[in-house]
Amino acid sequence: MSITSIPVLETRRLVLRGPEPEDYPNFKATFTSYRARFMGGPLNTYESWMLYAAEIGHWQIRGYGMWMIHDKTTDETYGMAGGWKPAGWPEAEIAWVIWPDAAGKGYALEATHAARAYFYGELGWDGAVSYIDPKNLDSIRLAERLGAKKDPNAPTIDGSDAVYRHPAPDQLAGTQLAHGIEMEISHYADPLFKPKGWAID
Repeated sequence: MSITSIPVLETRRLVLRGPEPEDYPNFKATFTSYRARFMGGPLNTYESWMLYAAEIGHWQIRGYGMWMIHDKTTDETYGMAGGWKPAGWPEAEIAWVIWPDAAGKGYALEATHAARAYFYGELGWDGAVSYIDPKNLDSIRLAERLGAKKDPNAPTIDGSDAVYRHPAPDQLAGTQLAHGIEMEISHYADPLFKPKGWAID
């Protein structure tokens, strides 16, 4: 699958497109920073370049991957969200990363919700997991808001990660959880909405 054939997803505020070379600087800035501490970082310049190349190549190898999250109005990038299953991953993962300046505005929730709907509806996935560092409380909160629950019996990547299992499509469709996610996304899309307290993606 080439970059040009990667599907484009649209949400209320966002456009999810395949990663392009011009998106790399923001990716590098995040993965060489403290923000990447729960994702194997901070990385050096070479490591961040290799990881970004893997993001692009993943689409060709697996037929799915991580989208770059763009603002629908300004085209600014906010992070990445999508599917991830490199060598050694026991199961297909739903993953996300938000640039530091874009955190706490609901972009990860909105993008990941759309990505999961695509995987379930278009690719026929019957479920997915998210591998999360137990100290990454922001990502744990987001996984739980998406309805994922910790699965202590699931195989991990290296024994140090927690596995959060997403609800299967039939467990999610038409439920109060699904409606709640849509409602939360609509709140973040309201320009008058000012969330208080701990910043969550």
